[in-house]
Amino acid sequence: MLLSECLRSWPSVPFILVLLLSSLISVDAYFVVNQPGSSTSWKNGSPYPVTWTLGLQDGIDTFDIEITRLSRGGIYFVAKALPITMSSLNVVLQDVPAGDDYFLICMNSTVGRTYSVSSRFSVTDANATGSNPSPASAPTVTISGTPGPLSHFAQTFGPATNGVARPGWPGIRNQVTAITVAVGAALIGGFMVLC
Repeated sequence: MLLSECLRSWPSVPFILVLLLSSLISVDAYFVVNQPGSSTSWKNGSPYPVTWTLGLQDGIDTFDIEITRLSRGGIYFVAKALPITMSSLNVVLQDVPAGDDYFLICMNSTVGRTYSVSSRFSVTDANATGSNPSPASAPTVTISGTPGPLSHFAQTFGPATNGVARPGWPGIRNQVTAITVAVGAALIGGFMVLC
């Protein structure tokens, strides 16, 4: 009786093994934009800190920062190839149109991979009332005017890998694990069908 129950459960064995072995694939992605927050309002002409938190082993060496809005087309290219050793950057807006639908995007613009998006924030004119935040002790980048299709990044920080995967085992660890899990599940599934 025990053998017949075991044989009826054999089809679920590959599924269970795939679930167990897929836990070996690590997802270390952790990238959060802390500032600007949802209640943040940036005033033209003042420096505002952009801050973020990264995971320890997320595979990111450098990233780019862009600003965009929902209601209008165009992207402000803020900074390219920021090293992960930085945790903040000051941004000064000059003559950027006022609006309440701006977002800051942290990404790899070479391959188009988005790592994190800030909360929605607003931009006001230079003569608007409000307090100016104290800038972080970090480099300052100035963005001006309206975005254009031929715009370049306002600041490039250093040599980057341009989206090339890290060499060696850290660069292929997840892929090798995923392939091993898939092949193992196929072999076990095929063996179960033959038995």
